[in-house]
Amino acid sequence: MSLSRPEAITKILSRNDTGETGGHMAGILIPKNPDILTFFPLLNSKKKNPRHHITFRDEFGESRLFAFIYYNNSFFGGTRNEYRLTRMTAFIRDNNLHAGDIITLHRDENAYYSITCSRLGKPGRQRGGKLLLGSTWKIVKI
Repeated sequence: MSLSRPEAITKILSRNDTGETGGHMAGILIPKNPDILTFFPLLNSKKKNPRHHITFRDEFGESRLFAFIYYNNSFFGGTRNEYRLTRMTAFIRDNNLHAGDIITLHRDENAYYSITCSRLGKPGRQRGGKLLLGSTWKIVKI
């Protein structure tokens, strides 16, 4: 059974995603959910740490080069087994994004990618004093 490719996906950014924890993570974690992964180009999992560079156009028409990477080195003697979207630090800083803000990744029928962002609220980004939990990635129906 082949999955249909979503045209857009969203992510509520975490403190880890935005660098607010001071950590040195390698990009935004992408879940291994097939419905989310089909948004991105297919990667060869038999190759160590395969990646695909994707140019996203932001809301101001600026090109942003991100890297979709499958860190699969656990199959090659390492410890990681995760997908990430990297090289996003400048975009996050340029847009003054914080935990709780939302990015939306779009892909059109010609495989052109774009990215938009929106603010959830003020810094602090908690609703009613409660921490936002659950899956922060969603498929957007267009």
